[in-house]
Amino acid sequence: MTYKTQGEIKADHPSLAGHFPGNPIVPGVVILDEIFSALTAWKNDCQIEQISTVKFLAPIKPGQQFVINLTESKPKRIDFKCTEDDTVFATGKLSLK
Repeated sequence: MTYKTQGEIKADHPSLAGHFPGNPIVPGVVILDEIFSALTAWKNDCQIEQISTVKFLAPIKPGQQFVINLTESKPKRIDFKCTEDDTVFATGKLSLK
C-alpha cells in the first residue's frame, strides 16, 4: 500500500526565523512533522513506535513544494521519501505500534 501527498512549509513558519537568517531552510524536525501528518491522514489510528532511519539529503526552502511518498513495506513498517522532480530531500523508515 502506498500514499502520496503534497507538502509545503510556508515562509512564515515560526521555526524559520532563527534557522539560518538570510538563507532559511526548513529544519529536519519540521519535515518529520509533515511526514507524521501525512501518515496520520493516511492511517488515522496509527502510532509511531520508532524512527528507524532518517536521512536528510537536500535542503527544503520555505515555500518550496515537495511530495511525501509513504509505503507500507511490511506490516507496521512505513518507508518514506520526500521529493521534488529528481531531487530527494529526505528518506527513512518508521515502525508503528
